[in-house]
Amino acid sequence: MQDIAYKWATFLLKVAGANVRVKGLENIPNEPVVYVANHQGNFDVPIMITATKHPKAFISKIEVQKFPIIPHWMELMGCIFIDRSDRRQSIKAIRSGVETIKSGQSIIIFPEGTRSKGGPMKGFKAGSLTLATSSGAKIVPVAIQGSHHLLETKNRITPGTVDVTFLPAINPADIPNKEVAATVEAAIRQIVEGDVS
Repeated sequence: MQDIAYKWATFLLKVAGANVRVKGLENIPNEPVVYVANHQGNFDVPIMITATKHPKAFISKIEVQKFPIIPHWMELMGCIFIDRSDRRQSIKAIRSGVETIKSGQSIIIFPEGTRSKGGPMKGFKAGSLTLATSSGAKIVPVAIQGSHHLLETKNRITPGTVDVTFLPAINPADIPNKEVAATVEAAIRQIVEGDVS
């Protein structure tokens, strides 16, 4: 299913005329990790799928299950849906994510909770990185720049260049739990800030 998702994502980006430039691949450890990325636009998911060929799944808000087609392939990829209004379900989803990482698959999280659509990068949701601290997996911050140009303007697909930067991995064990989200957010914001036009 990972191969199918990669081909699907590659096709979507080609149709959109997206030129994706990837930097910092040397910063990705050779082990399952938690990728934490800012969320600018609708194409961030296919962008992250194609940025590396490592097996990966997404943590997604449960509202995405209402969309046509998308939830089906996300489930096949092992993606985990989380209901932020249901604490019990959220805990269950986090446990599922920990098991996914232990099985050898990386997880991708967009902690802003929603797309910034080219506006200022939003703050990370409280508790959004609980999965990372619970699993003990290293966190790879990812800065996405320019993806909002592909679709967010007047809901029309527009060709453009997107920069994806993988930053040095952070070991959550080296940071107090309450500071993990702020540390990762600051690393990403340092790259993204000022690139919101």
